[in-house]
Amino acid sequence: MNVQPDPMTQTITILGIESSCDDTAAAVVRVSDAGQVLSSVVMGQNDLHADFGGVVPEIAARAHAERVDHCVEQALAEASVTLRDIDGIAVTAGPGLIGGVLSGVMCAKGLSAATGLPLIGVNHLAGHALTPRLTDGVPYPYLMLLVSGGHCQFLIVEGPDTFRRIGGTIDDAPGEAFDKTARLLGLPQPGGPHVERVGQNGDPRRFALPRPLLDRPGCDMSFSGLKTAMLRSRDSVIAEKGGLTTQDQADLAAGFQDAVCDILTEKTRRALDSYFDISPAVRSFAIAGGVAANGPIRHALQSLCANTQTQFIAPPLRLCTDNAAMIAYAGGVRMQAGQIDDLTLSARPRWPLDTAAPSMLGSGKKGAKA
Repeated sequence: MNVQPDPMTQTITILGIESSCDDTAAAVVRVSDAGQVLSSVVMGQNDLHADFGGVVPEIAARAHAERVDHCVEQALAEASVTLRDIDGIAVTAGPGLIGGVLSGVMCAKGLSAATGLPLIGVNHLAGHALTPRLTDGVPYPYLMLLVSGGHCQFLIVEGPDTFRRIGGTIDDAPGEAFDKTARLLGLPQPGGPHVERVGQNGDPRRFALPRPLLDRPGCDMSFSGLKTAMLRSRDSVIAEKGGLTTQDQADLAAGFQDAVCDILTEKTRRALDSYFDISPAVRSFAIAGGVAANGPIRHALQSLCANTQTQFIAPPLRLCTDNAAMIAYAGGVRMQAGQIDDLTLSARPRWPLDTAAPSMLGSGKKGAKA
């Protein structure tokens, strides 16, 4: 195992830009051994996509192009710095919706060309995976569960650019399943917070929903079958009653959330066993991504860590969901290691962190999906 020591380098100030999905973001972060967030600006797009039941890539790309320069201006102003005070520009170069990623990359290229500042392309997933370093200075190696609308994987983070994937979803991500469940139940988007809220008044045992792959060894997960079971359960209630009552809605939401919680908890237990095999000096488990905000899921994982004498780290919600502070920090770490890009930096819709691991979701002309 290649466990890299913590770098001891000079402090640098990085401007970060993030536009991989439906949040346009910019941030200024001071990077040394850890990080200090001087500003973090996120402009969401929920209102633009609300009528469509999900993110529309063309609308997202247009919004990024219109907003990214304003985000940068606001982030600099809130940090009380100018571009003359910046040492480098970090930008999400993938993976993500290609139109959005392009908007951020082109903005960063323009700023780099105009100022002569170094340009650093960052893997969006690496930004999430290194967030515990930014917020808590967690020592390597630590176990990370990245769980969001587009991704779900267990990573052993061995160094600033060394990530070993030991499991993940073979189909839908949990956040995507939450969104689709919300649509099935007639709840607003984004679905996660609304499913959690409605499910508080529900009976999670009323509907017999599956826990896919729990009968198989390993840390891989599947949420597609659970989503299909939700559809069938809902339809059976509608066929019987002619519609859903408030209690039906609550019971379905509670049952779905309980199933996701059981899956993530059991798979995390297995991932911890694999992580413990490398005998880390300090046992640390971190969670990031939008689903990390779910109360029951977070509580279950906290309890699991307490029972295994493992430090539990959940960054503040504003740094769990998509943001540019994590991109600035990850870019600063790359810059400290001498990893600088130039104006040929390209946007990548697919960019797996662990390139040595086999693709979980298949490959195509653009490379491995995850």
